Amino acid sequence: MNATAAGLLLLVLAGAMNGSFTLPMKFTKKWAWENTWLAWTIFALGVFPIGLTLLTNPSLGAVYGKSGITPVLIAAGCGAGWGISQVFFGLAVDSVGIALAFSVILGTAAVVGALIPFFTDAKYTPFSSQGLAILGGVALVVAGVLICAKAGRAREAALGTGPKEGKRSVGRGLLFCLFSGLGSALVGLGLQYGQPAAQAAQDLGADPMFKNMAAFMPLMVAGGIPNAIYCIYLMKKNATGARLKTAGTGSYWFLAALMGVGWFGSTVMYGISADKLGIVVAWPAFMSLIVISAMIVGVATREWKGSGTRPIRIMYAGLATLVVAIVVLSQFKS
Repeated sequence: MNATAAGLLLLVLAGAMNGSFTLPMKFTKKWAWENTWLAWTIFALGVFPIGLTLLTNPSLGAVYGKSGITPVLIAAGCGAGWGISQVFFGLAVDSVGIALAFSVILGTAAVVGALIPFFTDAKYTPFSSQGLAILGGVALVVAGVLICAKAGRAREAALGTGPKEGKRSVGRGLLFCLFSGLGSALVGLGLQYGQPAAQAAQDLGADPMFKNMAAFMPLMVAGGIPNAIYCIYLMKKNATGARLKTAGTGSYWFLAALMGVGWFGSTVMYGISADKLGIVVAWPAFMSLIVISAMIVGVATREWKGSGTRPIRIMYAGLATLVVAIVVLSQFKS
């Protein structure tokens, strides 16, 4: 299997895992959202990245000494920005509904996360035939995501599950989506500009497959801080902190750990595929696969039951557009 095919296979697995990592939340009904998300944060952004980084980069101090502090600080700053963006995700969902928020946020993240390195890295020529094709692939990602957003809004309207009128503010909600999408793109950018640390890890003997953990660890740990603060704030505001001790919820920690494995595992596989395909190609394809996976999971878990045929037809059109975008992007690598 060549590097491109291997990268695409890993990317498909990563998208499937990321698009479905929240499934265990369906079984933590005695906890509030903030309880589950805090437990997820502990595993996905603390225990797992620190543990895997230490296991695969035994000379971590030497790695950061060789790379210098700048790429570590950039990765951590991107992680903190991404963590803050999760607050805006919650506010966006409250204002415009999960379908529109999810799609606009991932669309924004796909564009920003791909185009910044595309226009700033000298190895890409924007107006060459390859460059124009990559830009076309990114445009198809945005189109597919927006079509899926339209399908989601049609579903919400049919089922009456959209935001309540008293909370609806499209302008404000889209602004929250923009902030969250820009922050979400920082995950890809943090990996891009944390590469000196990853390269130093490989130079000092780390397995090339896990070299990116040297950049991901500061990114994820820094991203976990705003997430944890927000969850603790919500638990105090909603008086839900005591639910963590509710009888019969001990298994919820295991479910949160499963969520952490899904999200963290998808991020690790994305990092490996980005090495093989290039971030400019891998990032928008990853966003597309997350949307595709999330939509498929929604259908499989009967979230679209009773919405009628029109929203589903629109959704399939959006998914088809995203598949075409992935096919276009898969023709290129860095």
